[in-house]
Amino acid sequence: MAEKAWSTLSTELAQAAEQAGRSVVAVHGWRYPASGIFLSGDAIVTVNHSVRGEEARVVLPNGERIVSRVAGRDPGTDLAVLRLERPVEFAAPRWAAGAKLRIGELTLAVARSWRGNIVASSGIISGLMAGPWRTRRGGDLDQFVRPDLTLYAGFSGGPLLNSQGDFVGINTAGLHRSGITIPASTVTRVSGELAEKGRVERPYLGLAMQAATLPESLRGKLNLTSEEGLLVVHVEPGSPAEKAGLLLGDTLVELEGKAVADTDGVQDVLRSHSIGSEVEAQFIRGGAVTKTRLKLAARPIG
Repeated sequence: MAEKAWSTLSTELAQAAEQAGRSVVAVHGWRYPASGIFLSGDAIVTVNHSVRGEEARVVLPNGERIVSRVAGRDPGTDLAVLRLERPVEFAAPRWAAGAKLRIGELTLAVARSWRGNIVASSGIISGLMAGPWRTRRGGDLDQFVRPDLTLYAGFSGGPLLNSQGDFVGINTAGLHRSGITIPASTVTRVSGELAEKGRVERPYLGLAMQAATLPESLRGKLNLTSEEGLLVVHVEPGSPAEKAGLLLGDTLVELEGKAVADTDGVQDVLRSHSIGSEVEAQFIRGGAVTKTRLKLAARPIG
């Protein structure tokens, strides 16, 4: 009985890898190999860290090599969209954007080697976090997903499959030291915006800040409840902050009525606002509380 179950599982994993491989390509965009997944007959989604220039060579499932150009990239989520020089026949991937993953669930990572051969690695889901997870580059993943498997060279940009053979996300070694999976919902959302606009537009203030303890005497004088604020150490020229009159040495204490003691708090507020909307900032200048409104703009590229 055990031998039969093992044989059945082995066959199903091999079939899943073969089926998924029809939607997976090899990407030569840097000295390290990567993989990519078809979005359409002339577009590929891959990992941004694997494409250093504006062009990349793609090895198709049939072994054909074709040139592509970067249509858009987002370092925040480590995703990039490549536009092929001409349309090709492709197998559409089955994205599982609403998949409910569980710790211990068996998964399969599929990729293509430098030469374009199918390769695979299996393991379980070892780590999950509910809700959005912010990357160190300011991007938001809909969920933190960490598979317990080996991501060999070339596996970044390839899919992670669930037991139904659906693509639950794209694997990457570029966002976390252990290697994680960018959820399918994030992939479809970000790749759509990259294909349309060439970038992901995120609102920003244009400030560099560091946490600063507020003296008890000052808190009492100004009726402040927060023990810390954010000291402005740089104001970007032409930014929403500069246009609103914020200066070097100001201490930000509230944004949209919410106390902010670290940059994560600032990003939480910005995430809920769109470009062009306004937010109210409360800050300390010269021992007094001052308020101003900032009109949010898109973060510049670069």
